[in-house]
Formats: sequence, structure tokens, C-alpha cells
Amino acid sequence: MPRDPRSEIHNLTGTVENIFLIGYRGTGKTTVAPILAERLGWTWIDADRALEERYGRSIQSIFAEEGEADFRDKEETILAELCKNGRQVIATGGGVVLRESNRLRLSTTGRVVWLKADAPTIWQRLQADPASAAQRPNLTVGGLAEIEEMLRLRGPLYGSLAQCTLDTVGRAPQEIVGAILAQLAPQR
Repeated sequence: MPRDPRSEIHNLTGTVENIFLIGYRGTGKTTVAPILAERLGWTWIDADRALEERYGRSIQSIFAEEGEADFRDKEETILAELCKNGRQVIATGGGVVLRESNRLRLSTTGRVVWLKADAPTIWQRLQADPASAAQRPNLTVGGLAEIEEMLRLRGPLYGSLAQCTLDTVGRAPQEIVGAILAQLAPQR
């Protein structure tokens, strides 16, 4: 008889918690989150979309008008609110790991899954997604060089939090979800 993924995730700690998808933009967090949530019978939330809805502006607009520090304050507020609930799959923004308070919140209120891809793949994915360019700001010089630099800087932070790390290159979303469930399931 197939195992029920809902009971397996529940049994990870004996309590119901959240699953956070972390990683750089373009690694598949927003694509994987609803599929994983459906398999678990949970809800899913895109933290960046929740932030944009709350503040009535795109992330790019917030960065341009208020700067990165104010954006990170807003991001921290949204994450704190999302962490008050359980049984959610939360696709986080790529930079959520930059603040220690966010890293603590992620590690204490759920399981953390790092979705990875190499810089050229991320660059290709972002080029194929016109909404990404319109909604997300360049953080440094833009382009492939920026992606490589951000992966170098953020990689250790992502790695320090992740209970599960998956390379999304060449993998279908359903396959990624299956691998997440298998890696997060308790060992028997």
C-alpha cells in the first residue's frame, strides 16, 4: 500500500509544520510549491506575491523607491506572519536567507528545502520568463555575472539551512516533489 505523504511529513517531528522552499530566483520554488502542497493536502503561498499584495507594489518598485533595506524589512514582516500558521508550503524570496532572524524563523518553524540550479540554467529560465524581469530588480550588475555572484554569496546560507537539497536542472516538477517527499520522510 502506498504511503500517505501527509502522514510522513507530519511524523517528521510529531507536529504539523511548514515546508519552506529556498533558493535563488528561477530555481523552481513557485512551480514546485503548489504541486507539493497538493500532494500533502496543505496550502501554499508565494512569499514574494504576498509581499507585493500587502504593499500594493512590485518588488522592483519597492527596491527602486525605498531601497533594499526597506524591502528586507517588509520581507521579514511577511515571513514572520506566514510562520504563525502551519501546514503550508512557502516559496520564499531568494534573499530571505540574508537576515539571521529569517534564518532562525525558517529553521524553527518548518523543514527547509533548497532548490538549486547552475547559473547558466537560471539565466536561461529568467530570460524565458518576461514577468521575472518586470518584477524583480537587478541586485548588482545584472545578467549571468550577477547570478554567479549571488549564488556564491548565498549558497553557504542556503546550505546551512537545508534539510533537503535538490538540483532542479533537467527534472520535471512532479519528480522534484517526489524527491522532496522521499528525502523528508522519516527513515524506517
